[in-house]
Amino acid sequence: MTNKISRRTALGGTLAATGLTIIPRRARAETQTIKIGMLTDLTATNAAGTGKGSVTGATLAIEDFMAANPGIKVELLVADFQAKADIALSMGRNWFDNEGVDVLVNVQNSAAALAVAGMVRDKDKVALFTSPASSDLTGKACSPNHIHWTYDTWSLGHTTGQAMVAQGGDSWFFIAADYAFGRALAGDTANFVTQAGGKVLGTVYTPFPETTDFSSFLIQAKASGAKVIGLANSGDNTVNCIKQAQEFGIAQSGTRLASLLLTIPDVHATGIATAHGLVLTEAFYWDMNDNTRAFAKRFGERMAGSMPNMIHAGDYSAVTHYLKTVKAMGIPKMRESGRAVVEAMKATPTDDLPYGKGTIRADGRKIHPMYLFQVKTPAESKYAWDYYKLLQTVPAENAFRPITEGSCKLVAS
Repeated sequence: MTNKISRRTALGGTLAATGLTIIPRRARAETQTIKIGMLTDLTATNAAGTGKGSVTGATLAIEDFMAANPGIKVELLVADFQAKADIALSMGRNWFDNEGVDVLVNVQNSAAALAVAGMVRDKDKVALFTSPASSDLTGKACSPNHIHWTYDTWSLGHTTGQAMVAQGGDSWFFIAADYAFGRALAGDTANFVTQAGGKVLGTVYTPFPETTDFSSFLIQAKASGAKVIGLANSGDNTVNCIKQAQEFGIAQSGTRLASLLLTIPDVHATGIATAHGLVLTEAFYWDMNDNTRAFAKRFGERMAGSMPNMIHAGDYSAVTHYLKTVKAMGIPKMRESGRAVVEAMKATPTDDLPYGKGTIRADGRKIHPMYLFQVKTPAESKYAWDYYKLLQTVPAENAFRPITEGSCKLVAS
């Protein structure tokens, strides 16, 4: 394989966009081209959990597809939209209107994803949301033009919240990022805590993305007397919260931390000497079976030994299913209607290396199991990136909000 990489500046010089075209040597004369646009975080709070790893996941999917279909060329354009909804919309519109992009993927940040969902609906295009969390994407904001992959705030709150209450953590205080994601994650988790017999003693919302010092919020949470402090944030914000909580001796005092969106790059950045004992939910773990390890090996070879999280694997999964669907329906027909593409994707079961077999519901929710993990102690970890022990598997049929409860207009009442 050879990679051709070009750089250019968009949106008046405020946003660097990288066009990545993957062209096998034996496929120089393709006449059919599919263009994928990835909007992600390459430099800010959530870069480790998305960013370069998401590019790598999508690139591997493209390479596999092109190796099996040498007559079809696939181009991947990548942009850092700075976690801002207006930039995501401008970049997406430009790609659709001027660059011939066929589909948007990733779109890290729930506020941006909700905005992009409206745009692709209006333009009859396609978005595959592998990174944002808000469960509204398959609820009140569902659309026939997008699919929500990987995870959501309902699945995270359901799995982690109920498990913590069952272990005696029946009083909670939330520290939440002050935007659509943090509010949805804190709200969904709070509902599960109260349904399980627990109570919520308070919630504080922290400015995003500028908050880096969480000490005052942690002191407030500890003073509430809550048994569990729920961290409804992500990426560097979560890492900072965990490290600062250790400095204040919060865990040593008996208060537990629940990291509601924590993925393996965050654990690596925190260090298991600090993160051990934390309970978290992911849709994928690199060391679960032979298929996940095979995918992780290829990923790690591109990522200096780093292992993929559920989002990186989700990018591979979503792009793989999209490309298979487009091949089956034909590129000209794909370009006639994004709704038709999404309908075809929903009608076809998913099957890929990291996630295995799955389905896509009428409301656009990709369905697969979710897993409750605990971070190992340094003594329990036997090799590089050996960080998780499995506590619970939530089967696919129970892992996400029931389709009848989301108020999605695509679902018959």
